[in-house]
Amino acid sequence: MSEIVFSSVTHRFGERKVLRGIDLRITERRVGIIGANGSGKSTLARMINGLLTPTSGTVTVDGVDTARKGAQVRRKVGFVFTDPDTQIVMPTVAEDLAFSLRRTGLSKQEVAARVEEMLARFRLHEHGDHPSHLLSGGQKQLLAIGAVLIRRPEVVVADEPTTLLDLRNARVVADALNAMDQQVIVVTHQLALLDGFERVIVIDEGLVAFDGTPAAAVPAYRELVE
Repeated sequence: MSEIVFSSVTHRFGERKVLRGIDLRITERRVGIIGANGSGKSTLARMINGLLTPTSGTVTVDGVDTARKGAQVRRKVGFVFTDPDTQIVMPTVAEDLAFSLRRTGLSKQEVAARVEEMLARFRLHEHGDHPSHLLSGGQKQLLAIGAVLIRRPEVVVADEPTTLLDLRNARVVADALNAMDQQVIVVTHQLALLDGFERVIVIDEGLVAFDGTPAAAVPAYRELVE
């Protein structure tokens, strides 16, 4: 597993301090991040692959500073957004998967093989030439996950990946996350997603309010929000 380290991390949006001196070391295979709206959990998650950088302090992935070498980190750490429409950029499903492999140096044959692998893995093989925007919500999220996994990252960070989905599609996406071989870090309000996780970090008002097993962290979170 990769080692993700937050050292005295603070982050501001204008005058608002969103994270306040975060110190964390993450090495587990399955980690959840939970907290109320506006707690700073999504900001923390986006720092893992350099989408956001600290106002002060450092975030490193296997010793690589995300602020200084963001492109290098993003080859190792993939990111799945809440709304798949923010990630889907090409007209058809197959084209969107292939787009993720631009500038990788892979041959056309290698790209095609990886696209077929993702289409089969996420049961999209009958939709390869279909318009991406006509997929169901669950299929769009699976496409977004496939577009991340096709690059074969070592770590996948998912920010509220089931929030916009109905219960059935949320379960399909949860199963896809659970089936990954990669180290997975999930930001979620849906506590059932944390079943089987090794560690859950509770963020409250920009601070780590609790850090432990799901069995201990979930009650601590509920106390904060009730």
